[in-house]
Amino acid sequence: MRFVTRILVGVGAATAFAVAAPAAAGAAVAPASAPVSASATPTTTQWGPYFSADHKAKAKGEVSVEKKSSKVYYKKKHVKWVKKCWWQHGKKLCKPVKKVWWTKHVKWVHNYYFTVDSTLSNHKTWGPSRYRCGWETFKVVKFDGSSYFESFRNCHKFPKEYTFEGKDAKQIFVQVSRGNFHSPKGRFGGWNQIYSAV
Repeated sequence: MRFVTRILVGVGAATAFAVAAPAAAGAAVAPASAPVSASATPTTTQWGPYFSADHKAKAKGEVSVEKKSSKVYYKKKHVKWVKKCWWQHGKKLCKPVKKVWWTKHVKWVHNYYFTVDSTLSNHKTWGPSRYRCGWETFKVVKFDGSSYFESFRNCHKFPKEYTFEGKDAKQIFVQVSRGNFHSPKGRFGGWNQIYSAV
């Protein structure tokens, strides 16, 4: 199986300063156009093998996760009402006036980029067409509670390799099953956790 190898180039070699335009009124953060970035060494975890319920499909692989941090500059808007007074025809008049000013700030934003590599084997290419293909389905759960799925099939007798990428996954699960050319149909092997950020 061919694994993805990431090479970090120029870690900590450059420092760039940029201040983004202010956000809409009352908004607190506007990301910089050229943030300072830093990357950590990727961590790689092997997973599997996992099987369909009838053991006719098998999946295994690895998950690589790389932390990338960006130093983002932004402006924060401040509003204060002050009293402004003046004399008119011998009489002192006052009214509230809105005073607005901006202050510069900086913060680090951390993102976790992942790559999932897999090898999917199909040990039965004959029989009913409903179960001639091996399937693997990945469920990616993000930190905000949302989730999405990635599915791959192998309808041949030789193993096939797949890769997909994303960022900021809280957990990743895989389920191996059997199906036809279009979708999984049964023999589900259950969900197996292959990565957790917590």
